[in-house]
Amino acid sequence: MATDTVVVQHAAVDGGCCRKGPGYATPLEAMAGPRESLIYVTCIYTGTGTEKPDYLATIDVDPSSPTYSKVIHRLPMPYIGDELHHSGWNACSSCHGDPSAARRFLVLPSLVSGRIYAVDTQKEPRAPTLHKIVDPKDIIAKTGLAYPHTAHCLASGDIMVSCLGDRDGKAEGNGFLLLDSDFNVKGRWEKPGHSPLFGYDFWYQPRHKTMISTSWGAPAAFTKGFDLQHVSDGLYGRHLHVYSWPDGELKQTLDLGNTGLLPLEIRFLHNPSRDTGFVGCALTSNMVRFFKNPDGSWSHELSISVKPLKVQNWILPEMPGLITDFLISLDDRFLYLANWLHGDIRQYNIEDPTNPRLTGQVWVGGLVQKGSTVVVEADDGSTYQVDVPKVQGNQLRGGPQMIQLSLDGKRLYVTNSLFSTWDRQFYPELVQKGGHMLQIDVNNEKGGLAINQKFFVDFGTEPDGPSLAHEMRYPGGDCTSDIWI
Repeated sequence: MATDTVVVQHAAVDGGCCRKGPGYATPLEAMAGPRESLIYVTCIYTGTGTEKPDYLATIDVDPSSPTYSKVIHRLPMPYIGDELHHSGWNACSSCHGDPSAARRFLVLPSLVSGRIYAVDTQKEPRAPTLHKIVDPKDIIAKTGLAYPHTAHCLASGDIMVSCLGDRDGKAEGNGFLLLDSDFNVKGRWEKPGHSPLFGYDFWYQPRHKTMISTSWGAPAAFTKGFDLQHVSDGLYGRHLHVYSWPDGELKQTLDLGNTGLLPLEIRFLHNPSRDTGFVGCALTSNMVRFFKNPDGSWSHELSISVKPLKVQNWILPEMPGLITDFLISLDDRFLYLANWLHGDIRQYNIEDPTNPRLTGQVWVGGLVQKGSTVVVEADDGSTYQVDVPKVQGNQLRGGPQMIQLSLDGKRLYVTNSLFSTWDRQFYPELVQKGGHMLQIDVNNEKGGLAINQKFFVDFGTEPDGPSLAHEMRYPGGDCTSDIWI
């Protein structure tokens, strides 16, 4: 950590409970919110060979609109080489009721360049504008942090961003950045000496005075592509970091072991009273459930396992599903996960979080679909490939990566880019032909998933050439950005 690192006074982070403002009073109230009509998608040229800036695309998702399923606006960033990735809001349901708070600015951290953009979505929701740029030099000078990833709004009005390393890409320099409501750098959130082993995602549950963060790997490793040797070399993570909230003290480190390699996305159940949640471990393709013990400590258990496929004509004899994203419906009834390499999306009933039940599955791409060079070897020695339907005549490329659920839980949107370097390594066709976005119809009563053939956004036909599509956000909030206190 830099010697001139600013340490934030933690008392200000808590901020107290807000009363009248953005979002919804409860997760169940959010489920009854208005249907989404727009969705913002981060689109990437970085790493594709196209020397153009990354951009924020606005997609029309209103079935009654003449521009349904089309890109209606593009906001290019002012620089080339950012690698836009995840996104978050300046305010969400954690500030519900505060009349001075508004869900106005979409926060776009650039994973590679380190810039953080604030985009104004309030003036004209269909055509957002750039509001402010947080300079990476300022972030590094005041905190030593680089490679910003996940942004969450806090009840105090501050914005917290996980950063995956220092300017040299070393994981030892990772930690949590705090921005104030005007996007000025305040300092680090965690107490000095309490940084995690690796950085990636995080989620906080204020009623349990806890924040838990996850572990991808050292930016110096993952930005060059995936190398299995780097896992053996200790350059990737397998831990959860349990912090006291809001004061930033590392209380416990949970080693997930060899069944929990590369724990990426993390979600508590939405009900703020619940003391359990899940984390998706990408490389071992397991969902791990974490939970609070009676003595106040935290434990974990293996919850869902996606079996690797025995394959031929691939880089390894076994192919993991590679769970790269998952989410939980606002009523805490269903969990959805994406297997980026296998190509399927799964729906599990988690009404009993200790006993998830598979209730839906749909194939939307992957490396083992018909027409691929890779074949799956069954237990009896026979080989097979998976049928993946075309959508509006288009062969589906890549695999399901980021997912976003409608508030009412009936529509699941899917993009297919993970990170440009990894896309190029595992799905070179994706970089050449561009990403796409799908909509999955969800049966959220009995369970079930089906591709909506009326919806297809092809980022391969963009004006500046094929682009990659990643994170998705609705102007009114969603189940992966809103936290209730």
